[in-house]
Amino acid sequence: MSILTEVNIITPTSTESEAINETTIISEIKTTFTSEEIQKLLPHRYPFLLVDKIIDYVPGKKAVGVKNVTINEPHFPGHFPGRPLMPGVLIVEAMAQVGGIVLTQMSSVEGALFVFAGIDKVRFRRQVVPGDQLVMTVELLWVKQRRFGKMQGRAEVDGQLACEGELMFSLVN
Repeated sequence: MSILTEVNIITPTSTESEAINETTIISEIKTTFTSEEIQKLLPHRYPFLLVDKIIDYVPGKKAVGVKNVTINEPHFPGHFPGRPLMPGVLIVEAMAQVGGIVLTQMSSVEGALFVFAGIDKVRFRRQVVPGDQLVMTVELLWVKQRRFGKMQGRAEVDGQLACEGELMFSLVN
């Protein structure tokens, strides 16, 4: 998404009818990402790409991603037969992938790969089932030496907290 501003430039020698109308781009800040754009940033692919789109992105600060949970995902037949629940580890992984969008955009390393270095204070508050839309907000807490990072993640369904926790990342060469 570009932020555009129209500017009417009137020089001292021109009249208002001769004003030059210019459109200038103030800044080029991408605030949303499609599935295709996410795949250019993250190495994950089906069945392990767990983010369908990024609906809000603030460079160096946070990202908000969406995962549409569907019954035809490969883990549901076994987790659990007759009562499908999205595994908690996959909810945490989905939050980490949203965090990966923030980190890959900050890295000066081409093709940077960030992996889990740890998870803390993770709590599950609500079950996530097929038909739910998981909305994940991941905010950067700190980065050290552009190699290590810590983020706070929240996953919600219909405005209800499903999962939250701290996620640590490390850059792998």
